[in-house]
Amino acid sequence: MNSRKTAFIAIALLSSGIANAQWSANIGWASDYYFRGILQSPTSPSGGIDYESNGFYAGTWAADVYDGLEVDGYFGYGGESGDFSYGIGYTGYFYTGDFDETYQEINLSAGFGILSVDVAVGEYDGDFVDDDIKAGKQQDYIYYALTVEKNGFYGKVAGFGQDAEGSYFEAGYGTTVADIDLGLSLLIADKDLSITDDTNETLIFTIGKSFDLN
Repeated sequence: MNSRKTAFIAIALLSSGIANAQWSANIGWASDYYFRGILQSPTSPSGGIDYESNGFYAGTWAADVYDGLEVDGYFGYGGESGDFSYGIGYTGYFYTGDFDETYQEINLSAGFGILSVDVAVGEYDGDFVDDDIKAGKQQDYIYYALTVEKNGFYGKVAGFGQDAEGSYFEAGYGTTVADIDLGLSLLIADKDLSITDDTNETLIFTIGKSFDLN
């Protein structure tokens, strides 16, 4: 059984096997859709559905990436103990068009107070560096991020290792006004993550809304 089917079967089993579930949905729009410092689409609507119960979560989310859709599936577990938080999960990134190939990864997170650390250990079905890596060979990557957040303001330093390269800095502010989530951020990505040979600096505006489905 391939990993994509395994992921979504696990989501279905998790959803059917735990009582007192909380279901929610979300819609949103980004002036520029960047993911981990890399431009996905110059403008992008998105939406998703999530399930959560007693720390367990599962969901799916989709966004317009100009050439088709990015469709994500994910599940995992997270918890808190005092000021300490932790989490482990799986995420798969799939595409309906020719924009990109499949990514699958294990996600790890830990936080204390205003500081959090995220690590993703993943596999990619494409090739990151066309000149050095044979096309079609599966690639391994590590993503890491250190985030400081307080009262809606945040700063993040993040990057990639193994077969992928590049790093970026992101700072911004998010708030909710009349049940509408608003965000403004500045992204500075190095040339390894840019579609040009220069450092990329972008100001990003996001708007979204979440809905309780219970």
